[in-house]
Amino acid sequence: MSTGVWIFLAVVVAAVIWVVSLYNGLVVLRNRFRNAFAQIDVQLKRRYDLIPNLVEIAKGYMAHEREALEAVIAARSGAVSASQRAASNPGDAAAITGLGAAEAGLSGALGRLFALAEAYPDLKANQNMMQVSEELTGTENRIAFARQAYNDSVMSYNTATEVFPQNIIAGMFRFVPATLLESTESPDERKPPKVSFSK
Repeated sequence: MSTGVWIFLAVVVAAVIWVVSLYNGLVVLRNRFRNAFAQIDVQLKRRYDLIPNLVEIAKGYMAHEREALEAVIAARSGAVSASQRAASNPGDAAAITGLGAAEAGLSGALGRLFALAEAYPDLKANQNMMQVSEELTGTENRIAFARQAYNDSVMSYNTATEVFPQNIIAGMFRFVPATLLESTESPDERKPPKVSFSK
């Protein structure tokens, strides 16, 4: 074979290696944001498991606040469903947006419950309530950190799918943009629910 043929083959091989490298880089970034969502999902499940305990403890003291307790249970149920949809496909923008909205509703319901609980000194002094509230506070903090890590991973992935020349590979192989998990609350509601029951 002539030198020209060898040069042509070398260019083709180099181009194929370059495309494979870009593709693999996009796959790695997509897997990172999916893994980051899995970390959020773990913390959300822990949160969802703590809420029925919280409601059961509060029920004994807050018999007249049935509406607030039921609102927390309903919001938890909606958040669990939204979380399951998002966990099945973290790349689905509608599922991630739905999860953000459901979580905002749950945080709002919890915030109202804790505000009402302030009027019940015996509930505030209950050791089980204090323990569950401490666990919930720790879980809320872990959710916030996991959400930040997820959003950072999504940003890296989305940037890679938009810059040239990766955007060509992303388009060819249908790497769709991922959605940030943003809060849907107003700035005043973005504070985590206050769960301090210290005396």
